[in-house]
Amino acid sequence: MHRFYIPNMTCGGCAKSVTQALLSIDAQAHIETDPAARQVKVDSAMDENDFLAALREAGYPARED
Repeated sequence: MHRFYIPNMTCGGCAKSVTQALLSIDAQAHIETDPAARQVKVDSAMDENDFLAALREAGYPARED
């Protein structure tokens, strides 16, 4: 399980974009977004750096939470 803090994920639309970016790395990942807390949980065996890179490319730079 990976947890990320995404400072500029502030609404449902942002959360949808974040989810799409994460699914581009692992289509089977289970993703839970919480825009109010600006956090996302990703249940995947993929490397967290791949997810961080995808988020950065999508315009949502994140850090491990």
